[in-house]
This record gives sequence, C-alpha cells and structure tokens, in this order.
Amino acid sequence: MTLAKRKILIMVEELYNDREFWYPYYRLLEEGAQVQVVAPRADKIYTGAAGIKAKSDLAADQANPADYDALVIPGGYAPDHMRRHPAMVRLVSDMAGQDKVVAAICHAGWMLASAGVLKGRTVTGFFAIKDDLVNAGAAYVDREVAVDGKIITSRTPDDLPAFLKAIIASLA
Repeated sequence: MTLAKRKILIMVEELYNDREFWYPYYRLLEEGAQVQVVAPRADKIYTGAAGIKAKSDLAADQANPADYDALVIPGGYAPDHMRRHPAMVRLVSDMAGQDKVVAAICHAGWMLASAGVLKGRTVTGFFAIKDDLVNAGAAYVDREVAVDGKIITSRTPDDLPAFLKAIIASLA
C-alpha cells in the first residue's frame, strides 16, 4: 500500500480510452490511494470508446487542487471533449501550477497543451499529436514514458505499465 493517504483525481469524458482509464484507476486503488473520478458534471455516466461506462464522482469546478496529490488524464477522444470545458482545463493548469503530479497518456497531451503547461517541458504522447505538443512549447520524445518534474506522459495503452510505475514512484 505504497500510496496510502494519497488522493488522486482521474478525468473522464465521453469516448475515453477504456484501458487508459481503468488500468490506472484500479492500479492506483491497489496501491492504497483514494481515487476520485472528475468530469465536467458530477454523478454522470460517461461511455468509453469500447462501451464501458464510468460514473463521475465530482465536477471539475468542485475539485480543489490543494486537496489532491495527483491528476491522471486518460486519452482516447475524451481529451478533445474535456478541453471544451474551462473548469477541466483550469483544473489541469491549477494542479500543475501547484506542482502536483499531472499524468497524461496518449491524446491526453491535448489537455496539457490547452492548460498551457508544456512550455519548456519534455513530453511524449500519441505520435499524431506531436505537432500540437511541440507547438505548445514542449520538446517531444518518442519513448514509453517521459518524466519532466511532476509532468508524466506516455504514448499508448502498451505503455501503461511504465506509465503507472512512474506515477507511483513519483507519489511514493
């Protein structure tokens, strides 16, 4: 129970990548963390790309970054939906601004770009968003996980083991 007493938010929106949401969710619970699902609206059901449902615990505008140790952002097409909600983008920006762990996988780099937290950072992500990450000021690397301070990024579901090892190590 490496992460006992740690509080972690995981974002959700429509068309999230099911593996990139559920693998971190259960892996972090397994380590003893308290994990809450944050979305544009509280108590709403969101459907992943593979059809698995996830229910949000709280709305982004209800989350106080000072109360949490980390934020995990899954990919899929959800980040494109997430960044349409100012409270979701502000939560990413505020968590990074308070030097909390912010972990993004696959297309979730879009949220980091929209939150304006990439300038001068070294990150990775799904190859199709490389230009977006670079245009937001990041240095892009093609590897399974990139850790730059408290910003942790990975490329695809295949990288989930390395992604979670990095998150857990950063919080332990």
